[in-house]
Amino acid sequence: MTGEAVLIAAFSARALAASARRAGYRPLVVDCFGDSDTVALAEASRCLPARVQVGFTFRPLLAALEELASASPSPPVGLVLGAGFECNPRLVATLGERFTLIGNDAETIRRVKDPQQFFSVLDDIGIPHPETRLDAPEDTAGWLMKRIGGSGGLHIHTCPAKPRPDKRRYFQRRTAGEPISLMGLVSEKSAAFAASRQWVSPLARRAFRYGGAAGSLPLDEDLEARLIDMSLAVSDALKLCGIVSFDFLVNDGEPSLLEVNPRPGATLDVFDDKAGTLFKAHVEAARGGDPAALLASDWHPPIARAAAFLYADRGPFTAGAVNWPDWSADRPRPGSSIGAGQPVATVMAEGDDIDVVQDTCVRRLGALETLLYDTSNEQGARL
Repeated sequence: MTGEAVLIAAFSARALAASARRAGYRPLVVDCFGDSDTVALAEASRCLPARVQVGFTFRPLLAALEELASASPSPPVGLVLGAGFECNPRLVATLGERFTLIGNDAETIRRVKDPQQFFSVLDDIGIPHPETRLDAPEDTAGWLMKRIGGSGGLHIHTCPAKPRPDKRRYFQRRTAGEPISLMGLVSEKSAAFAASRQWVSPLARRAFRYGGAAGSLPLDEDLEARLIDMSLAVSDALKLCGIVSFDFLVNDGEPSLLEVNPRPGATLDVFDDKAGTLFKAHVEAARGGDPAALLASDWHPPIARAAAFLYADRGPFTAGAVNWPDWSADRPRPGSSIGAGQPVATVMAEGDDIDVVQDTCVRRLGALETLLYDTSNEQGARL
């Protein structure tokens, strides 16, 4: 146990806070939900509103981080950013002037999430990807429209016949294939990777909304080597650091790269172990160390684990006092108002077979949904 304090900011910071706590750090957390387990894991925490499309507002975020840092018995070793910052590299740059960033800096994030720069880099190093453009094609059939810096799949839409001009969007030809994601832990000295498969939880107008992920995904040796080689080439070209993810589509054995997320993501829940080794390796990478060596000696992830998001798709409700199953996380505090379609909680399953744990995870989503809505209705009836 280091006992060192570390700042964490993300839309939802529970997974990072849990990994940091397991690794022996004292997490100081800012996120948008303030879930009960996040608050319990954190040494101290602040809950701030933020919107998926634009992220955090600078002044409240900076004030919250500085308040947490100043109240900490020891200076935080740095700031770890999760989801919520890809759309605003300028905010990351400003935070980097005040805190030591543990992970990718603002310039790296800007290059990764700017489609013109990112796909130009892929072309330069020979990485296949779907046809991508900034202006809408004349014939939009078979095209997707994506928001720059978006996450969670909510920013992806089937391209309308006549999209309105919007500098925040770009267009990508829809491509068939199996979605495979590599979680990478990269630094100037080394890299290590783990594969997962992901699935969507679609709505009528949100066909690509993120559903969940399961790993470790066994891959054909040749395909695995190609995916790793491609990820290494991109990491070197963009100077990536720490935990990142590479999202591929594989069609008839041929991979193409869709995007890179330059920060810890949802698969942290899938691949972390009881010692928080992924968080330790993320910090090690930021310090210029050798994360692959740390993983090789200390990382003991489960054979198979799945994690999925439960959304309030049966309508808005007020969270009740729930006897939460031990396979659930991101637990809203009693009295929290959950809007229709909003994320409610995370469900997990673990075992020896990836197909079995994914099926178990999906069944648990239904069980937890019933529990939460029934509890909410019971409390409403008592009132």
